[in-house]
Amino acid sequence: MTAKRFTALIVLVAAERVLELVVSKRNLKWSIAQGGKEFGSGHYPVMVALHSALLVGSVLEARGRRPRPVLGGIMVAVVVAAQALRWWCITTLGRQWNTRVVVVPGATRVVDGPYRVLPHPNYVAVVTEGVALPLAGGAWFTAVVFTVANAALLRARIRVENEALQGLT
Repeated sequence: MTAKRFTALIVLVAAERVLELVVSKRNLKWSIAQGGKEFGSGHYPVMVALHSALLVGSVLEARGRRPRPVLGGIMVAVVVAAQALRWWCITTLGRQWNTRVVVVPGATRVVDGPYRVLPHPNYVAVVTEGVALPLAGGAWFTAVVFTVANAALLRARIRVENEALQGLT
């Protein structure tokens, strides 16, 4: 994958993230109007910074790299699969999906779609993308650093989410 194509991939992923934020903002407004309560807001700025750093770090590191075409192609396919899983999660959760941890009192816990199989399938998509996206451009260092930092963040995030969801039936 050329540097130009890799940059285009990063731009597409960034555009997808902006779309996520639009959906999230709409859902947050709805959740708050329904009496929703946010949990663990302290880690949110760290999450935004880390995910932004993934995109920027990948582009910067990949500028000096020539990834192997086969590996790059496979990683692009994995990124696309991660996006599909992410949007399956978003559509399954509907208005309850948010980039923040917000729980509406009396809401029903979603156990359909990918949530039939895994309690946190969106984080499978995040972890997968965090490895595959930088590797598509040969950005090995970014993949490793993001994965380690993201593991620490997800440990805290999943704990907050699990505690917040305990009140749902």
